[in-house]
Amino acid sequence: MITREDLQEAIAECQGARNPTANTCIKLAAFLTIQEHLFGGAPDLRDQSFLSAPKPSAVSAYSNSEFSAAINGKPESNVMQVLDELMETLSVLCPKLYAATLRKLTEI
Repeated sequence: MITREDLQEAIAECQGARNPTANTCIKLAAFLTIQEHLFGGAPDLRDQSFLSAPKPSAVSAYSNSEFSAAINGKPESNVMQVLDELMETLSVLCPKLYAATLRKLTEI
C-alpha cells in the first residue's frame, strides 16, 4: 500500500524537475489524482512552484566565433554536458592540453 509520505515525495520529485517533460507532467497528474482519491481533498495547484518553473538559462553569444554561434541560445546545462564529454576525451587523447585547459579555468 502506498503511504501518504511516499506519494508526497513522488509529487515533490516531479515538481522539482529542472526540465519537466510530458512524462513528468503525466506522472504528476497521476500522483495528484491518487492523492486526492486516497487521502481526499484536491490539492491547491496555484501554490505549486512546478507550474511556474523558470526556464533553464541559455548561453548567449560572447564573440563572433563559429563555436559561439553554435551554442548561442542553447540551454547551458546541455552545452556543459557536451563540453564535459569533450574534456574527458581530451584527457585521454591529449593530457597536456587537458591539464593546461584545467589550469586556465581554475585561474578565472
